[in-house]
Amino acid sequence: MSHPANTPRPPYYAVIFTSLRTEGDKGYGDMADLMVALASKQPGFLGLESAREDGLGITVSYWESLEAIKAWKDHVDHREAQAKGRSDWYRKYVTRICKVERDYSFE
Repeated sequence: MSHPANTPRPPYYAVIFTSLRTEGDKGYGDMADLMVALASKQPGFLGLESAREDGLGITVSYWESLEAIKAWKDHVDHREAQAKGRSDWYRKYVTRICKVERDYSFE
């Protein structure tokens, strides 16, 4: 991502996915691109920011509601990616869901 997500005024929700990768790509890059494209079409999706360095990745997706987050978590293609993540791509991950109460920016 080359710029911060353009989110609406709070409140909204953030899903913070922090991960440690396994060695090698094993199709990860293609699946990650597919998941971003698919998530961006889901009802309630607001934006995404992602960075990876030295095996540590942090992806933050923004959503209108907890229901939208649950629908994305349960999406059939996303569930397939989650299973591959546990079996092939991640040594460890943590998912955190937060309500954004306030934000501010500088340009």
